[in-house]
Amino acid sequence: MDSSPLSGDTLLQRFQALDAFLLEHQALWKPRPFIHRELPWERDHPQLSRWLRSRSLQDAEHAHNTPHDLPAPQPFPQLAEQSGRLSQVGALTQHALPTVSPHASVDVPGRKWQQILAFAGSTQFSRPVDHWLDWCAGKGHLGRVLVQNGQALTCLDYQAELVASGQRLSQKLGIAAQHRQQDVMAADAGTHLLPHHTPVALHACGDLHVRLMHLASRTGCTQLAIAPCCYNRTEAPSYLPLSTAAGASQLALSRDDLGLPLSETVTAGARIRRQRDLSMARRLAFDVLQRELRGIDEYLTTPSLPPAWLDKDLATYCADLAELKGLPTPPPRDWKLLEAEGWQRLAEVRNLELLRALFRRPLEVWLLLDRALYLQEQGYAVQLGQFCDYSLTPRNLLLLAEQR
Repeated sequence: MDSSPLSGDTLLQRFQALDAFLLEHQALWKPRPFIHRELPWERDHPQLSRWLRSRSLQDAEHAHNTPHDLPAPQPFPQLAEQSGRLSQVGALTQHALPTVSPHASVDVPGRKWQQILAFAGSTQFSRPVDHWLDWCAGKGHLGRVLVQNGQALTCLDYQAELVASGQRLSQKLGIAAQHRQQDVMAADAGTHLLPHHTPVALHACGDLHVRLMHLASRTGCTQLAIAPCCYNRTEAPSYLPLSTAAGASQLALSRDDLGLPLSETVTAGARIRRQRDLSMARRLAFDVLQRELRGIDEYLTTPSLPPAWLDKDLATYCADLAELKGLPTPPPRDWKLLEAEGWQRLAEVRNLELLRALFRRPLEVWLLLDRALYLQEQGYAVQLGQFCDYSLTPRNLLLLAEQR
């Protein structure tokens, strides 16, 4: 497969190839190692299971962002090759941006600012833009980078303080932007969209970017640009297909499944990683304990806990969590041994997750192609391509759509 952005007939062709791949191997990527002591596929692939379970937590961490390179037993290499080939999406053409004021990036983290510049540089349409509409705009940084030569700009956001802050920034930079407070999921959100608007959305989560696609196509906006994010941020308990092709697919996706593309990180600092690891090791230690206390060998969902819980010793942590879940008080035991078991389980979980990781990008591209095909059905010519390097953000794919 070439490394061009996807467009035209290739959108459906790639969707169908990915659909077949994800369907065939769903027994490998749907069960989550965190909640299963043993995964169903391990009986079918004992050599791969033993190899992954024998590795350390550091080994897993090292391979987190590059699972395709692992020298694991079959069927891992074969799946890695298919995953890489089917997930390949080329970069969109970047065009030069007009000079941006050095004050425009005030209060924007460096990585986010680079994403904004890359998104703006990839947003090229055949028709001139009259009026940009920054959807879920925050303070409107993206819109201000895009606007030029007398174009109008409207920025919509739900949070009043971001709207007010954005309005002040626009006035300070001499940009005639309208910043409006709006819940984009509300019934009246469509009143802000007009046919001559060009909506843009950088990392609008789940239902928020889907709402924009529905409203923009219904309104007749001639062009739009969306970089989706957080597909699992949805009110629906399971995935609602958008296109005819996805509607005909046998692939059923839960909200948990939709979280798979979000399970990779490229930006977490060392302190955040340590805190995350300790939290997960604690939960896995409690999982061993709760199975004993209940006499039921299955995972028990536990709520999100404040970081202060990690300051407790393991005995107190487990006793308090047991009380929270209405379980009996844990009897005395070797807590050091249980803690070691939690860390061992974490190493196994992280390494077993590397098989699921081969399906992160295929599932994400499948979801994006569903969106692309939906827009195509609404009369748009659509391109799907990378707008920035993966190291800036794993959510680096952009949908460009223009009415034919």
